[in-house]
Amino acid sequence: MSENLTLVQAVRDGLRDEMAEDDDVLVMGEDVGKNGGVFRATEGLFDEFGDERVIDTPLAESGIIGTAVGMAAYGLKPVPEIQFSGFMYPGFDQIVSHMARLRTRSRGRFTCPMVLRAPMGGGIRAPEHHSESKEAFYVHEAGLKVAMPSTPYDAKGMLISAIRDPDPVIFLEPKKIYRAFREEVPDDPYEVELGEAAVRREGSDVSVFTWGAMTRPAMEAADNIEDIDVEVVDLRSLSPIDFDTVVESFKKTGRAAIVHEAPNTCGVGAEITATLQEEALLYQEAPIERITGFDVPFPLAALEDYYLPEPERIESGIREAFEF
Repeated sequence: MSENLTLVQAVRDGLRDEMAEDDDVLVMGEDVGKNGGVFRATEGLFDEFGDERVIDTPLAESGIIGTAVGMAAYGLKPVPEIQFSGFMYPGFDQIVSHMARLRTRSRGRFTCPMVLRAPMGGGIRAPEHHSESKEAFYVHEAGLKVAMPSTPYDAKGMLISAIRDPDPVIFLEPKKIYRAFREEVPDDPYEVELGEAAVRREGSDVSVFTWGAMTRPAMEAADNIEDIDVEVVDLRSLSPIDFDTVVESFKKTGRAAIVHEAPNTCGVGAEITATLQEEALLYQEAPIERITGFDVPFPLAALEDYYLPEPERIESGIREAFEF
């Protein structure tokens, strides 16, 4: 059996399944209990599992993450929620100094089986610090896995994989598409492997590499271009990145455009570009295009649409790669 769910409903479904399956799984964060979370991702879990497993916390991100690290070291599987990824900065020391290093610091005696969830990215006209796309911060930190689903099916399966992973996962949820569309999602628990990209659209002329909310405008751009056969690869996991799929796609097309909403400089797109230069230079037919956010603070509502890569800008980048 399956249900037609939005992405945020699929997240909640994954949390419920794993809490029902494993008594060590718990959720915690600001307003995640009776209120069900700022985007209602935990709605109903408080009534179903009680206040010892659905824990409302003070407004203290460093305390939430640090407490979860301690719980994980003790053997629990906490899934803390930060209301917006732009509020993770007060907990950055806990993330890089403790969450990411517990296994190496203890020479493998302890692991940190926790999943830090946060809505991320722009597209909902939110104020400052609510719309940023800082996945590169966490990709750069060894010891962390970083995942970002683009569909409801993947959201549930990837979240379950993350909760079952013995090491820490940063699970970034693109809130622009929380309720943008629905998809059939199995009722029963299932896993979508972290570190495995999905080829969303087969093509032979230009490869588009993207992830999260940008997958939809990338697909729209590819569909709009009738004279170019575009392949779209959704990375899904940003650490580890499925470079095997990325490189094989590039070897097939010889041309690439990378689409992400984070700033251009030192974004994940730069790492993909460098890897393609190292692994597939002799297959390259044109400069690699990057269609990204800009190197400025995420703008307020009036300029938000200009900042985010939309299908028209993506289409232009694909054409530049193809016509070089």
